[in-house]
Amino acid sequence: MRRTARRTAHLLTGTALAVIATAGFAAPAHGAGTGTAARAGSLEVYPSTTVPGGQVSANTAACGDGGAATGDAGAVGAGRFPLAPSAHEGEAIGQFRVPPSAQPGTYEIVAECASDGRRVTGDLVVVLASDRQSLYPRGSVKTGVGGALGPDPVQTAAGVAALAVAAAGGTWLLHRRARGDGI
Repeated sequence: MRRTARRTAHLLTGTALAVIATAGFAAPAHGAGTGTAARAGSLEVYPSTTVPGGQVSANTAACGDGGAATGDAGAVGAGRFPLAPSAHEGEAIGQFRVPPSAQPGTYEIVAECASDGRRVTGDLVVVLASDRQSLYPRGSVKTGVGGALGPDPVQTAAGVAALAVAAAGGTWLLHRRARGDGI
């Protein structure tokens, strides 16, 4: 009986610590799916939404290790630009500036690999400067994982502390029960 109670106490303590770690210290998932394999057949444009006159980077892993490419942003009026091999696992990276005269809309940006002529594309959205305030999200993300008390770090720390106290109290009660002291 004592061994079962001790295992249960350890299981509850471990679970509580895992909940605390997940709720308080989990890394955001915004980087998910951005590996080289995910981009191998496309042209990644960053930022994907910009204003006229903005600087834009384009990169692709489609050209392989050491592969260079030539980009074409003529659809938005920026013309051709070079993509050179970078330090990132076989990616070719280049930059161009969106002309100040660019009109709002979605434009296709193209890159052609120098080695085999493969063409990859990506989209660029141009918005007016007055629309730019709606480009970036504000507030907390409602994912259901952590942040239940809000984006305030003090409230989040208080929530984590409450979880820790609850886990410790539960462990103590299980320990007392296992010894036969009652609850």
